[in-house]
Amino acid sequence: MRRVLQGFLLSLSLLLAATATAGPALPGDSVYNLPASMTDQSGRVLAWQDLRGKPVVVSMFYTNCHLMCPLIIASGKALQKQLPQDQQSALDFAVVSIDPARDTPAALAEVSQQHRLDNARWHLLRPEARDVRTLASALGVRYRAQPDGSFNHTSVLILLDRDGRIVARSEVDGLQPDPAFVSTVREHLAAPN
Repeated sequence: MRRVLQGFLLSLSLLLAATATAGPALPGDSVYNLPASMTDQSGRVLAWQDLRGKPVVVSMFYTNCHLMCPLIIASGKALQKQLPQDQQSALDFAVVSIDPARDTPAALAEVSQQHRLDNARWHLLRPEARDVRTLASALGVRYRAQPDGSFNHTSVLILLDRDGRIVARSEVDGLQPDPAFVSTVREHLAAPN
């Protein structure tokens, strides 16, 4: 009986510890409610929810793209440069692969190096294949694989608040982000928590 009681108390303490470290519950409309696992450009495995805690501009791409995906990254970098220094450090970027079969951590690292991305702020993420469609749906990104291995997909920058709620989105159609989107990002970062 004593072992059963000790086992119960141990289980209860582990449950309480896990609850205490998990932080407050996510809002119902948070995209971080999706249980997705990912690997970043340095090979680190993380949960989608690990992005929680600061605002993030997110998009979806694939590394073998030679037109729109580089524009998505360039537009994100241009947005970053248009922010004051304190806001630059308060904002992260997450670019999620729609082609996890080919977008290995090495392929993601190569794109990061080619675009000279700050790996502390830019997260190039390879989700599990089973999670791609769910993530795309939650973000409002449509994509379709083509016979030649390319993808037709929505090219968009999406601002998420610190809890993963969509604040704003902007279609990417050139090197520079939409000025209204830049303004929304600035206002969001300047607002009190």
